Amino acid sequence: MRTHADTLAWVALGTELLVAQVAVLDEAGMTEPSLLPGWTRKHLLAHVAANADALGNLAAWARTGVPTPMYASMEQRDADIRDGSQRPAGELATWVDGSARSLAAAMEALTADQWSAEVVTAQGRTVPATEIPWLRAREVCVHVVDLGTGLTFADLPEDFLTALAADIKAKRGLDELPDGPLPDVVSYLAGRPHVLAGVPDLGPWL
Repeated sequence: MRTHADTLAWVALGTELLVAQVAVLDEAGMTEPSLLPGWTRKHLLAHVAANADALGNLAAWARTGVPTPMYASMEQRDADIRDGSQRPAGELATWVDGSARSLAAAMEALTADQWSAEVVTAQGRTVPATEIPWLRAREVCVHVVDLGTGLTFADLPEDFLTALAADIKAKRGLDELPDGPLPDVVSYLAGRPHVLAGVPDLGPWL
């Protein structure tokens, strides 16, 4: 069972891994395809940066009590990703780092009572603010693999993978998990490339 402290630690780790990968990408490297169909690395990084800004809105909601949606609309979300994918590599890297730092500061500022406040995700779920770091941990840890720079699910902490597998299993309504190494099971559940044999296609996730 994941704890609040766990999710905050995974956010920090995933962010560190992501920023380190971004730091070695030049303009040409950023325009190469990511592991997500139809998205370059720039599209992926714009999505991750915009996600930090959006989750920052939820942190503001928890802090102030003023309803502040993650995105003005899903159309606006898509436009932010599209526009972000056209930014120069250096500017995009600054956005990725800056938005992550801003979110970290916003979460650090929340009191115990504010962490208990209810907010609404982009999918319309009402959750306590303690869900914010878990949502972010999934984004940075999964998408650093999707960046396609060499990191795999095997490079992520086992406890994070265990929590992620349980989360996706529940969301997909699966009765049981397939046999196999945990990183490949998670990759399969997340709709990413895997080496498991004899399992049905689950389609994309996140």
